[in-house]
Amino acid sequence: MNYRDIIQKIIYYLINPLIMGMIKVGITPNLVTFVGFLGNMVAAGMFIYAANLADGQYSWIGYGGWVLIVSSIFDMMDGRLARLGNMSSTFGAFWDSTLDRYSELVSLGGLVGFYFALDGTTWGLDNTVWGIVTLAAMIGSVMVSYVRARAEGLGLECKVGLMQRPERVVVLCLGAIIAGFTGSGIPVCVAVALIAVLANITAFWRIQHVYKQLK
Repeated sequence: MNYRDIIQKIIYYLINPLIMGMIKVGITPNLVTFVGFLGNMVAAGMFIYAANLADGQYSWIGYGGWVLIVSSIFDMMDGRLARLGNMSSTFGAFWDSTLDRYSELVSLGGLVGFYFALDGTTWGLDNTVWGIVTLAAMIGSVMVSYVRARAEGLGLECKVGLMQRPERVVVLCLGAIIAGFTGSGIPVCVAVALIAVLANITAFWRIQHVYKQLK
């Protein structure tokens, strides 16, 4: 059992009572998925709003990080709700996967807007550069998911790599929250740089993995 399975079991243990309550009142997994997506939109709005503040910019980045954590919990609850409530469906899986991509692009897109609207430099680099780095993180994130989906469409297994979606969410949330506590842009810059580098490495890693299987 790897660390992801252990963390997942702990989270499921904590949220199971809430899941059972949702089943009783008739809340559907698709609704939970949509609420999680809305949370990512709220976080993105906080990131963009932060660029318009002279003081407290990174406090709002931190608030956005906390909203992303709550949204990621909703992302875990939808699948658990579908299984425990016997509400699994093909469309539900499709809906979840689609909104996952939207959620990730929206949250990182909020940071792109933040950096492009922010004057000055962070960590010795113009903030426009950090906006471009965040764009690279967006591209890598989408390609990691796309390569896996395309491989599985060919009947191949493709789950290798260092920066899968749970890791990307954790890195982004931690970077934003630490930036909020410290009042510094460096933690969130480190976060998006890690995602930009490791997500794109993961995408090419998966391409190589698929090539080996086909060969």
